[in-house]
Amino acid sequence: MRMSPQGLTVVALLADPDGPTEIARHMAQLLPTRLADKSGQGRRFDVEVVSEPFTSGTEDPPTLMRRIMDRGSAENWDIVVALTDLPLHSHGRKLVVDLSHEHGLALLSLPPLGGLRLQTRARRAVEEVVLGLMGSPATGADELPQSQPLLGPFVGRLTPIHPSPVDEEGTADLRYVVSGPRGYLRVLVGMVRANRPWRLVPGLSKALAAALATGAVATVNSTTWILADALSTVRLVIAMVGSVGLMIGWLIVDGELWHRSTEVSREARQTARLYNASTVMTVGIGVLVCYGGLIVINLVWALFIVNDRVLASMTGTPRHATEYLTLSWFVASVATAGGALGSGLESDEAIRAAAYSKREQGRRHMLQDVNGD
Repeated sequence: MRMSPQGLTVVALLADPDGPTEIARHMAQLLPTRLADKSGQGRRFDVEVVSEPFTSGTEDPPTLMRRIMDRGSAENWDIVVALTDLPLHSHGRKLVVDLSHEHGLALLSLPPLGGLRLQTRARRAVEEVVLGLMGSPATGADELPQSQPLLGPFVGRLTPIHPSPVDEEGTADLRYVVSGPRGYLRVLVGMVRANRPWRLVPGLSKALAAALATGAVATVNSTTWILADALSTVRLVIAMVGSVGLMIGWLIVDGELWHRSTEVSREARQTARLYNASTVMTVGIGVLVCYGGLIVINLVWALFIVNDRVLASMTGTPRHATEYLTLSWFVASVATAGGALGSGLESDEAIRAAAYSKREQGRRHMLQDVNGD
């Protein structure tokens, strides 16, 4: 690690594009002051943000650490912390951070930090990593430097983070991982957070247009009024689950979002299950957001266009607010089924762009190219 003169430490945040870059730029505003306060050595810090797709083409931690080292050697940086929203793996465990005290490098994977308070957790992780890298280097793969703080506080009680042996051929001299069911859950939620499922709504314009059109027509149809009035709550729930499930399944199949591993190893199968679970959760959350929006839109439309007396004469019961809500609920299920058919008009690229982060899109393009060969 090179130390700049006059008590100044230059910290570079090398971030993958999209989400990691946004997180890095946000924390860069606070890091210099917080690091100076926590270091207690009268040092000053200069934080630079560099947005580069440094994970392009690989998910291998040792390879990524070598890339970071090569990138840092060409610049006047004292410490380099690389951030990615790809989940990284090491011997079946989920990698949180790799550190090289000798070279002043760190590779931080954001998904193991979870999906809640990600900005705060990422900032605290970077702070502890930087302060740890300023200490003495590790003396062995299994030993923890005395100056290196445990990376537990920023994660909370849900998933413990613990040190793990590093690869002998790698650059890192210290590694932290998460393991077990709670670690799996933390990474899964973090992957869904990285995919930003709320972007699915504006990203599928054709499907949304089809759903809105279907809902508008169904709302003014007298047969729909009678059916909504006759259906029990249980059947309305079944209709909702069926339409949402249809939409999720259609998007995954039509957009070819299902991950199929060509490897037969246990770790490859676990990774494939992790990616597929994150896909289902991402698409599911996006579809549920669409469904909730359709209920609100259909309710407003019904209150505006449907006449109370006409509706009462068709159903044979007096109209109340609950009846309009029931109608909107049923129409939302019908509209979601129509939106599923409308999603067939979307291109596969549009569906992937709506469902995945840029790094995940790049990873899947790479897998397609490899399988194509």
